[in-house]
Amino acid sequence: MLSSYVPVLILFGLALAFVVGVLLLSNLAGRKRRNAEKGSAYECGMDAVGNTRVRISIHYYLVAVLFILFDVEALFLVLWASTAKSFGDAGFGTLVFIEVAAFVAVLALTLGYVWRKGGLVWDR
Repeated sequence: MLSSYVPVLILFGLALAFVVGVLLLSNLAGRKRRNAEKGSAYECGMDAVGNTRVRISIHYYLVAVLFILFDVEALFLVLWASTAKSFGDAGFGTLVFIEVAAFVAVLALTLGYVWRKGGLVWDR
């Protein structure tokens, strides 16, 4: 049984050796001239103005986490929709539909809660 994984392990080993080799070669053969221009902060093609270590509101991170959360849940719904016919053919269509309806209801309640608390407002 493990013999079927040997080609995958060989490929993984070759890929890892390639990555390590390229990184080592780059480190050994690359130029190491340091100057102020290379060490400066670079943002969108413009020079940094003021202090580059600015505190960012926690609201930015909350919106980002909410986006990732709802994006992953949307992915679950797409995967369910792509396999819904096979669930119906296997006789589990009604059960899976009820479970997905409960999932969507929890999503809707969560979105309503976040919206009511102002978690989606950018102008703070």
